Amino acid sequence: MSDSIFIGLIAAAAPSPSGAGAFFASGILPMILIFIIFWFLLIRPQQKQMKDHRAKVAAVKKGDSVVTGGGLIGKVTKVEADTLEVEIAAGIKVKVVKATLSDVNPLAPAKPAND
Repeated sequence: MSDSIFIGLIAAAAPSPSGAGAFFASGILPMILIFIIFWFLLIRPQQKQMKDHRAKVAAVKKGDSVVTGGGLIGKVTKVEADTLEVEIAAGIKVKVVKATLSDVNPLAPAKPAND
């Protein structure tokens, strides 16, 4: 009887053979899955939105309607390398840094009167 108790104690004290595999499955794998979910739901769409915004700001031209980061809405009258001249009211023009633009609405082509 003492031999069976001794074998039982040895079996209970022996480490499980899948120690490293259990660590990977219970520790690292869920973290990897969470990162992948964050990537596709948060990071990737944000990067795409930023890329589209940079393209809109780089393509701004005379006649476009713009909104600045401070909330000013105006029409572009002059485009320079890093700045714009924006008319916010009749005869009132301000210089705006391109990087501060929140939105750019391209000049829409005129519709025919009978359309």
